Amino acid sequence: MGLISATLAGVKPSATVTISNRAAAMKAAGEDVIGLGAGEPDFDTPAHIRAAGIAAIEEGRTRYTAVDGITELKQAICRKFERDNGLVYTPSQISVSSGGKQVLYNALMATLDPGDEVVIPAPYWVSYPDMVRLAGGTPVIVEGGLETGFRITPEALEAAITPRTKWFIFNSPSNPTGAAYDRAALAALTDVLIRHPHVWVMTDDMYEHLVYDGFAFCTPAEVEPRLYDRTLTVNGVSKAYCMTGWRIGYAGGPEELIGAMRKMQSQSTSNPCSISQWAAVAALDGPHDFIAAHNEAFVRRRDLAVSRLNGIAGVECPVPEGAFYVYPFIRGLIGKTSPAGTLIDTDLAFAEALLAEAGVAVVPGTAFGLAPAFRVSYATADATLAEAMDRIAGFCAALT
Repeated sequence: MGLISATLAGVKPSATVTISNRAAAMKAAGEDVIGLGAGEPDFDTPAHIRAAGIAAIEEGRTRYTAVDGITELKQAICRKFERDNGLVYTPSQISVSSGGKQVLYNALMATLDPGDEVVIPAPYWVSYPDMVRLAGGTPVIVEGGLETGFRITPEALEAAITPRTKWFIFNSPSNPTGAAYDRAALAALTDVLIRHPHVWVMTDDMYEHLVYDGFAFCTPAEVEPRLYDRTLTVNGVSKAYCMTGWRIGYAGGPEELIGAMRKMQSQSTSNPCSISQWAAVAALDGPHDFIAAHNEAFVRRRDLAVSRLNGIAGVECPVPEGAFYVYPFIRGLIGKTSPAGTLIDTDLAFAEALLAEAGVAVVPGTAFGLAPAFRVSYATADATLAEAMDRIAGFCAALT
């Protein structure tokens, strides 16, 4: 009998973490590498949020807290949901965890039984399917391809739902594509979900505030109030507030589900970092003007990346509505050979050759469930991004 469980043996390490670690190791070894794999803003955490964390330390707020969050943070989250999304929750309906990933994992672990199915649109964030598998469920992948702007259709969602479907995971704006659903497109999906009352909705709104060109964000329970009692609305402070390392995610949902998630967390990590919780209060309740300034930089970088990538023969790169990723398709490059002799037969081979031969780290689309493509995070300095685009263009031009 082996040491590692059969369940874990079927799970892959996070591709985004793997590529970021590999790029970091190459940099540490003195190699000239530009990392476009990590999904985090390059801006510092705003000063008023940092000050709140420092104050929490100075005031001795460094002890255990309630398992799923301090009351003050839960109240701030309730205010945020009502202010931004028109959703009314009480603190007993709020869960706070060590990052959005833990919120999602807690919910899946608390609700899935063997044989339960979870519908996941592709391209998907790399962790969704494997978290479902770890919880004993079965991921059911629904593709939203290039021709539909990386969005799934209502017909495709309807076809994927079976009597065993427990959850539908919804992420907009999307990691990895940046694609987002406007109110009409989302309403078409919620109409389907209304017809299937046994299906719960898990919505990952982590990129809510990172939307561009006048796009108006909306979330399922806001668009269709009849879904409120079976929706877990998940968010966090990592992206919009530049707090990736602070590790605070949160969710609002029905009390029974929140209680089950609390039980799960009580037997795993217990409370999230007390200092980070107080900083998150300041983030949610404090000024938000910095977000617009950050978004101006993200739009500039997005436009640079999209323009340069679409200028490469064999590459197709849609313009995303939000987040800080682009997802170029490389169907026109498959079958070519790199200058060092690597056959580009998959997007994984492309990513590996690009890193080895041009010193640019990207994540292959295979990791996100839709290939051949790769994900670029443009949350990096303008000059660095421009240099990376030069290298990608040069590498592609040299393929034969």
